[in-house]
Amino acid sequence: MLLLSCPDQPGIVATVAEWVWRHGGNIVDAEQHTDHTDGVFFQRVEFELDGFAHGRDGLAEAFAPVAERFGMQVDVHFSDERPRTAVLASHAPHCLTDVLARAKAGELPADVVLVASNHPDHRELAGFFGVPFHHLPVGDDPAAQEAALDALLVAEQVDLVVLARYMRILSPGFVAARPHRIINIHHSFLPAFVGAQPYRQAHERGVKVIGATAHYVTAELDQGPIIDQDVARVTHRDDVDDLTRRGRDLEVVVLARALRAHLEHRVLPWGNRTVVFS
Repeated sequence: MLLLSCPDQPGIVATVAEWVWRHGGNIVDAEQHTDHTDGVFFQRVEFELDGFAHGRDGLAEAFAPVAERFGMQVDVHFSDERPRTAVLASHAPHCLTDVLARAKAGELPADVVLVASNHPDHRELAGFFGVPFHHLPVGDDPAAQEAALDALLVAEQVDLVVLARYMRILSPGFVAARPHRIINIHHSFLPAFVGAQPYRQAHERGVKVIGATAHYVTAELDQGPIIDQDVARVTHRDDVDDLTRRGRDLEVVVLARALRAHLEHRVLPWGNRTVVFS
């Protein structure tokens, strides 16, 4: 499939469809969106490769003249891709459990190759799902802990990092090495209540809705492009424990939806925003 973005202009849809047809492809799904504020066109085109004139390795090069003509940014993906995925978690187990269960059940097209934590809590859980567990304590040297984590991810050739309530701030260098390949679940409706203890912040503010946000990680804390969000209504009767309990239900669902969208190549980041196709 092709994920593309470019300045909006006439002829894009027709040209892309004709290119697929002329090279023997059959389009099975296509979606597009035009951002009229910025004048940018986005498209996701999924087509069959049976009988196609170009193999996987030559597809991007063959499409290059079209991309150059329209000034496109293009990503080429294949539906059978299963990225090697690492799931990071601290104390809370709910998001980690849900991701492992969905991956095991085949709901998420990813190969979870490791679980890592700054605490020893999840060794048994990871073992239950047959996933290697790595305990990387922070101790007195956070930089060394992150370096060890980075080395582990490189050694295991990890493609995607999932922060399933991993309560550590990653360095800009760590993040820059993995653009749009680290997905975090934050337990608030961003941009409200950034950082630590958002449910306590929400209770102190007296909000009437709480939320959860899944986003790509950038160097700026909890400010990356948002992939998915959801909310639940609350009242003055809900204390911090109530908000936390209800928020956990949101977190697992929002993270799962975001991961599925990413793994199915339905997300197009644009600046600090995303286009998420259905």
